[in-house]
Order: sequence, then structure tokens, then C-alpha cells
Amino acid sequence: MSIIEESIQERAAKWDAEENPYSDVSEDGRRVSEEIYWDWYYDYPDFSYEWNDGVLEEKPVSDYLSFLVYLWFTTILEQFLSVHPIGKMVGLGFGFRMEFPDKVTIRKPDLGVLSSKNQVDLDLYDRSYGGIFDLCIEVISDSNRRDIKRDTVEKLEEYERAGVLEYYILDRKKTYTAFYRRNSQGKYEPIDPKRESEESVVPNLIRSAVLPGFQFRMDDLYRRPSLKEMAEDGVYQGFVLPFYQEERKKTEAERARADWERKRTEAERARADWEMTRADQEKARADRLAQKLRQLGFPEE
Repeated sequence: MSIIEESIQERAAKWDAEENPYSDVSEDGRRVSEEIYWDWYYDYPDFSYEWNDGVLEEKPVSDYLSFLVYLWFTTILEQFLSVHPIGKMVGLGFGFRMEFPDKVTIRKPDLGVLSSKNQVDLDLYDRSYGGIFDLCIEVISDSNRRDIKRDTVEKLEEYERAGVLEYYILDRKKTYTAFYRRNSQGKYEPIDPKRESEESVVPNLIRSAVLPGFQFRMDDLYRRPSLKEMAEDGVYQGFVLPFYQEERKKTEAERARADWERKRTEAERARADWEMTRADQEKARADRLAQKLRQLGFPEE
């Protein structure tokens, strides 16, 4: 064994024996104080915990298809915010605190968005958000009924009460996919894609009020079209690959100009050919006339 290999093993043994105080077994359901949660469990290395009024709740691990749905949605949201910087998006277990008269919870939405109108900003080095997100997105895990209930019932109620303006639930199986918007009475109402579609003449359209201009087809969550395909789609042209669209328009304009130049050259060539043909015809006519005059005995000039 080399010195380097021995050193690595020694460091690993020291970490396991002395420096790693974290358990490799989930502590889901354990009661801890909020202070201990923030100090110890908020950024736990092996498990992602939320805190529900004194109880640790482990966030389940998603499958690959759920990740692809999450990745597609994150991509179009990032595209939108890069073109229209009217908000900020966070993920990676970024938590925020909600205090109610009867309880306190700390949730980590899969995606959280705060609009530029939100009075609580987000610093570059913040590790949690001190305000209430304007939009929360959860990609549902259906590993057990408790996890489904947490996203579709418990968080729905908490986000509504806390003042989260919109709440999206994404489900790769389409069973629990839902989109909610807070009304003037502070209650969630389902966003009706039919009503949104009637205004835009696009079927199954979801449009955000938190981020005006951000929209997507429900079906595209599962079809997950490419950025190039969306850049040529009227639903997404306002924010997906704007530089690609500009280059495409430029290329199309150059191609149209080249086509126009080609057609003009062809027309000029056709005109020149016609002029040449007409000159040949005139010469042939003059030759025939001269020959006829000679036959009639008229002298040539």
C-alpha cells in the first residue's frame, strides 16, 4: 500500500470515528426544536429534512422521470428569467419559514420564486429565504401516500395561508398535477387551462400571474420539447433562446436576400437572352429582305 493510499484510509477512518456526527439512518419523525433544526438538520448531508411544528419530515427522493420533468420546467423558467429579469429562482433545498397562529413550519420547495415586487430580497450568500416565496413548485413523489398528502394537502394549505401567490404541483404520471393561484380573498383557486387557452387560442395553456409572460402548455411537461423546438413555437418565442431566434431571423433575411438577388440575376439574364434573340431575329429578317431585293434585281447599297 502506498503512502497516499494509507493516508486516504487513515483520514476516512478518522472521519467515520470522530468527525462525522451525522447518522446514516433517517431521523424522519423525530421531534427537535427549531433552533436545533436550523443548526443541525437544515443542511443535513445525507437527508433533506423539512420541519413541521417540531417534527422532522424527510423529503423523498424522486425517480429519474420526475427529475426530467423538474429539469425541463427549471430550464424554461431560467430561460424566462434571463430574458425577463423580474424575479429570482432558487432550488437545492432552499428553505423558508412560515409562522401561523397554531404552528410554525419550514419548507424546502423543489423550486421557489420571488418576484421583483417581493419586499424581501435574496442575497447572493443567503442559505435560506427570509420572506415568503411568490411561487412554489413541488415535483410530487408517489413513493407513499403520506408524501402525496404532504404535497397535495398539507403544503397546499400552508402555502395558501402563508401568502404564496401561486403553487404548482408537477406529477410525472399526470395524476396529481395541479396549478393554483391565490384569489383576492386569500384562497387558492385552480388555474383553469381552458380559460387561459380561450384568451390565447392555445390549448392547455398555463400562464403565471406572478411572472407575467411566463407560460407553458401542460402537455409539454410530459413531452418536454427541446429548446430549439420551443424557440420556433409561438407559446415560447417570447423567452426561449432569443439569440437563436435573432440569428435565425438574420439567416432567413440573408437567405431571402440571396434568393432575391438570384431571381434578379436570372431575370437580367433572361432579359439579355431575350434581347439577344430579338437582335438575331432582326438580323435574320434583314438578311431575308436583302436577299429578296437581290432576287428582284435591286442593287445592293
